[in-house]
Order: sequence, then structure tokens, then C-alpha cells
Amino acid sequence: MFILHSYAPAVALCVVTMLCWGSWANTQKLAGRTWRFELFYWDYALGVLLLALAFAFSLGSLGREGRPFLQDLCQAGSSNVISALLGGLVFNVANILLVAAIDLAGMAVAFPVGIGLALVIGVVKSYAVNPVGSSTVLFTGVAVVAVAIILDALAYKRLGGGSGGGKVKGIVLSVICGIMMGFFYPLVAQAMATDFAAPEAGLLTPYTAVVLFALGLFLSNFILNTLVMRFPFRGEPVALSDYFKGSLGVHLTGVLGGVIWCVGMSFSIIASGMAGPAISYGLGQGATLVAALWGVFVWKEFAAAPKGTGKLLTGMFILFVVGLALIIYARTAGVA
Repeated sequence: MFILHSYAPAVALCVVTMLCWGSWANTQKLAGRTWRFELFYWDYALGVLLLALAFAFSLGSLGREGRPFLQDLCQAGSSNVISALLGGLVFNVANILLVAAIDLAGMAVAFPVGIGLALVIGVVKSYAVNPVGSSTVLFTGVAVVAVAIILDALAYKRLGGGSGGGKVKGIVLSVICGIMMGFFYPLVAQAMATDFAAPEAGLLTPYTAVVLFALGLFLSNFILNTLVMRFPFRGEPVALSDYFKGSLGVHLTGVLGGVIWCVGMSFSIIASGMAGPAISYGLGQGATLVAALWGVFVWKEFAAAPKGTGKLLTGMFILFVVGLALIIYARTAGVA
């Protein structure tokens, strides 16, 4: 299977993860013009599973290193299978809340608050599983990102328009999403071998872990998203029959969103072999910065904000860049 052997390519894959995780939600924004997010999410979950399987039977099954996907799946220990599946379930709950928060509050707010909080929790938990790099540098970077999140919340507070209840609900959903999102990655990481080239018996290779994660997401969606359709965060309940009224273009947009996200997830997991789970996840969650850029400059979500809001947003962007730079440097700074 395809494995990395140096840190620089791992950072490159994490940057791709950051771009993917920060950009996939644009597909929801596009589809959301005519399509409820609950309906979009069925196609998104399918896209995640399809990409995971495609990588498993290609990158995860070729080459001489590691275990091929099917062989790895057959030898996997039950506790590790459950851990990866549970990671998919936890992520799915968090991501549904994130998509709902985007629908209510916009990308420029939901991502920095929700995913920024997930970055803080996820890095701490992942470092506890596999402590790679300097904890001092790593957690300093995380602290800087936390300040960036606060600046974004202050900027959002100044944003006018919309109902007060909707704005509060968007923030609340983002916070709950962030807390839950911070726990899914460690669940997947702890199920994987530490040496991808010669994986320990019972543990998973990256490609198998991502497939099981995606399966957990996909299967749990039949319960979770069905409940959300029946009891939506806003608007009227959605009938399942409405899903079949969508055009091919709308459905493909949702699948594309899932594919983009899972490319990021796969690259992050692959990169974790060299970078360590904490750094790989933390850098990938720089997606917060990418999403905020989309929200501010493309979707114009702060266009109606009062004077002075731009300074808060500028400070947020600068702190995110500094925090991410520290997270990257933490690996080469050595183990604390």
C-alpha cells in the first residue's frame, strides 16, 4: 500500500486535507439554494463511503509494504473495528450539527467556532494516544488558535440581521459540534498500527480504518439523519420521498461534497504515520481558516457587519496562520 517515509510529504498531504475539509461545505451552500441540508446529507454520506472504498482498493491494496486492504480487514481485532466504526458515528453526529450550524449561521462562523474547538480537543486527545513532537510548541499553537476562535465569535456578535434565536442556535450547535468533533479522530487513531509498513497484528492500516470509519458514518446516517428530517433544526419536517425529487446535478453535488471531505480524511490518516495523529489532525483542521476565507470573501457573510469588524477578522486570520505554523513546527522541535 502507499505509505509516506518522510515528514515533508506528510505536511503536504495535511495541507491538502486542510483545503478539502475547509472547502467541502461549499457544495452544501450551492445545493442549499434549492435543497434542504437534510436531503443533501444523504448524498454526502454516500460520497464519503465511495471514496474510502476507492482508495482502499487502489492505494491501500498496491505495493509491497503493509497489508493489502482485504487481508487487513480479515485480521482486524474486534475492538479496533468497533473503535473505527464508533469514530464514524461520533463524527456523523458532530457533522450533522455542523451542517445545521452552517445553514443557520454561515461558514465564516460555524467553522471557526465548531471546528476550531474540535481542533483544540482533538489535538489534546490525539497527543495522548500517540505523543509525537514537542508538547510545548504544539499546545502553544493550539492556544493561539483558541484565541482566533474567540475573535471570530466577537466578530459574529457584531453581525447584524437575522433573528436573534437563529443566531444563538447557530452558535450553540457549533459549540456542541466542536466538542463532539474533537473525539472522533482519536477513536480512529487508536485503532491503527503505529508502523504502517509492518503493522501489528489485530490493528488496522490507514485505508481499512478509513473504510470502517466511513461505514460507521453511512450506517448511522439512517438513524441520525432520519431523526433530523423528522425533527429539523428549523423549518418543516422533510419527507424521505423528497429526496427522490432532486435533480441529478443536486445529488452529484452532495456526493462531491462527501468525496472532497474523505480525500482530506484519507490524506490526514496517511500523513499521521510520519507526522503523528495530533499534528496531522491539528494541521488538517486549519480547514477553519480556509472555510472562513470562503465565508468572508466568496459568500460575503460579513458584508453587512459594522465598521471595525474587519479588524477582528484580520486578527483571527493572522492568529490562525501563526497557530498552524507552530503546529507544523512541533514535529521537528522534538519530543518534549
